[in-house]
Amino acid sequence: MLSFTPTSDTFVVEEVPAYVPSGQGEHTYLWIEKTDLTTFEAVRRIARACDVDARDVGYAGMKDRHATTRQWLSIPRLDPERALALAVDGVRVLDARRHGNKLRTGHLHGNRFEVVLTGAADGDERVLGERLQTLARDGLANRYGDQRFGATGENAAQGLAILRGERRERDQRKRRLLLSAAQSAVFNRYLELRGGGGGASELRRVRAGDVLQKTASGGSFVCTDVALDQARVDAGEIVPTGPMPGTRVMDPPPDSEAGQLEQRALDACGATRDDFARAGRDLPGARRPVIVNLELGTPAIIAEPARGALRVRFGLPAGSYATVAIDCLLTNVVVASAVDVDANKLC
Repeated sequence: MLSFTPTSDTFVVEEVPAYVPSGQGEHTYLWIEKTDLTTFEAVRRIARACDVDARDVGYAGMKDRHATTRQWLSIPRLDPERALALAVDGVRVLDARRHGNKLRTGHLHGNRFEVVLTGAADGDERVLGERLQTLARDGLANRYGDQRFGATGENAAQGLAILRGERRERDQRKRRLLLSAAQSAVFNRYLELRGGGGGASELRRVRAGDVLQKTASGGSFVCTDVALDQARVDAGEIVPTGPMPGTRVMDPPPDSEAGQLEQRALDACGATRDDFARAGRDLPGARRPVIVNLELGTPAIIAEPARGALRVRFGLPAGSYATVAIDCLLTNVVVASAVDVDANKLC
């Protein structure tokens, strides 16, 4: 039976940047490779080696701990030659170039992944190839992976406690992490309710009041013509979105089908929109596509018969989780079930 255990040897993640450094400016971008470290820990170690505050180090997105990952970081007023000579445990600096601005969260197109599945038997390569093609064509639920909620799964509950004033968190990065976990819990529950066991087709089905996102520009609008917008979804021009509650976010009309569905997700998590609004600038809110498509590597599968393994290559948009795609591949479903978000944990 095929299985996946994430390690630095079986899981490789490479960031696809939104832009490349220009070669000029007061910030230096470092293309790093880290092994078995969180992005936070890599940032901390590099900041210490460069004698700068960790808050001054920029990054586009967090990468998995149990993996070999490559990503850009930015550091102000650092000579590129010094950056290339850094000796940091668990981190290698592969390139260093100047740029004019600090790297900010979200400054990336997506990520490329390479995973090694073990326990391969005769026929598994063919079946896996068919599943990959299905996910590339029909998509998978854009849910947050379990790692979003911490090793104990309590990040969402802690984030909601912060929103309610029941907990204080002085570490700003940790505070944002916990608050975003609370958002993610609502989104995952919304996916579960919207999908209803109907797979990709049910996620793509347009509801009255849906907040739809243009795939080309990212612009959002509220659905007023279900039939017209369904045709555009089917053509790949737009995609339905789900809630990442916050202070400034487009919501569906409360009395619409989509609005009622989002309210059910909030209720199931024991949260309200007012809870999220209390975070102010720390939690502006957003809309997140409910479904994403895999971009297959070339080749998508490499057989390694000597160790009974299959090496799989694929890409995903920024913010989507490889572990969710792997769950779908290994369980033969297009839409994996949402992470368990017990309302009692959030109360």
